Amino acid sequence: MQQCSSQTADSMLARTLLLLLLLEATVTELWAQPYPIPPTCYAKVLAMGKEITQGAARIKTDHDTHRCTTHLPDLYIDVHNACVMSTMSSYLSLLDGLRERRCAYTRKVQSLRAMIRQLYIIMSQKCHGDLVFTRDNCEAVQHRG
Repeated sequence: MQQCSSQTADSMLARTLLLLLLLEATVTELWAQPYPIPPTCYAKVLAMGKEITQGAARIKTDHDTHRCTTHLPDLYIDVHNACVMSTMSSYLSLLDGLRERRCAYTRKVQSLRAMIRQLYIIMSQKCHGDLVFTRDNCEAVQHRG
């Protein structure tokens, strides 16, 4: 009888140790991730806005795309400005208007177009209640340089 309970105790100890090892591995893996906890809507929107602003500037100077994008206005995504939604919509229309030109199908232009659409959806649908516009100055967005 005592041998049986000793085996049960050893079995339970082995399971507990295994669970602890698995838990430790999981926790270690989570801490190793760049974002162990998903970023807030605001942080995501802010990061995407910065990335889009840089990408829009990049396609205007890139060797493959500069000839057909130099006429595009500078794009500055200010997520605190209420005009950012119409600015993104207008810029998307301009990018969609590049279809007959060769550079419209480059990976950089398509990636920028997709990122702007994604940010627009995130801001208008996913994070709608989390974002607060502190400015309403369309001229500041259009003429930022």
